[in-house]
Amino acid sequence: MRFCYAFRRFSDYPYLGNAFDMDPKRLTDKFLKRVEKMGFDGIELGMECLDRVEGGENGLKEFEKRLSDLGTPVLAIRSGGLMIDPKSGEENIIRAKRALKFGKILKSEVINGATCEPEKSPYIDSGSSLVSGLEFAHHGFPYSQNSSRETSLPEYDMLAEKYQELCDEAKDYGLNISCEVHQNSPIDNSWSAKLLHSKVERDNFGINPDLGNIIWNYDIPEERTEDAIKELAPISNYWHCKNMTRVNHPENRRSVFVRENILGGEIDYRFAIEAMYDGNYSGLMALEGVFDGDQFYSDKQSLDYCKEIWSDLEK
Repeated sequence: MRFCYAFRRFSDYPYLGNAFDMDPKRLTDKFLKRVEKMGFDGIELGMECLDRVEGGENGLKEFEKRLSDLGTPVLAIRSGGLMIDPKSGEENIIRAKRALKFGKILKSEVINGATCEPEKSPYIDSGSSLVSGLEFAHHGFPYSQNSSRETSLPEYDMLAEKYQELCDEAKDYGLNISCEVHQNSPIDNSWSAKLLHSKVERDNFGINPDLGNIIWNYDIPEERTEDAIKELAPISNYWHCKNMTRVNHPENRRSVFVRENILGGEIDYRFAIEAMYDGNYSGLMALEGVFDGDQFYSDKQSLDYCKEIWSDLEK
């Protein structure tokens, strides 16, 4: 098993930045050497970062060489968005195809994306009041915008066609395509992920069974993470891993979430890893880091825990 660092906090003293809005120039040798020393095999970066690499193809080649020489190659690229969205679908497709070209230059393995978009409405009905998305993330409510509950079968057919087109092009680059189970999207639980996978029917297509996204999609999770991972393990080709504690406020029909490292929280990752092992999973385990505190100490704890479980299973 190989491990990818999908860091969600970017702390590199004296700089503190946004991991979802990275400037590639901020990826210092100090930061990358620290990641390599933690024991990761490489990192995940988003297209918002890679699009800022200067120098065109030659610039990307230099970027790839530098990161690989430091032991932190770009193993996975984030490039999501709902490809059948009437407003931004074409833009999402163009970006995903650009990610394929980047992936070949960077010698990456997988392009991962969630089929979600910004909410159609800036407000959500919490059950007791209208809540603005400018103040709160739209998860942990009884209602989820753009969800599988709202998606029709023809929309899944159209989405599958887009993924087929993307997978066929990705095959020429030697890349895999992964669709992430994600809140506020048509692929937000095990049944919807299995439905899409059955329709795409491409060897280089798989699911990213991000269990954290199942937990915080609604105030009450649709399914147990143990049930979801058993269903999704056989069709997975990339795996985002994070953990959290859900605090339910039934009087407000609302749940809030306390982000933990892999050892904390309510997802049983020993169970999940054993399920993935039993499902013959051979992709990357991408650890999403903590949002706060010492990311290097906390995220190394997560990595060491997962490595120990995988090692015991592979003996």
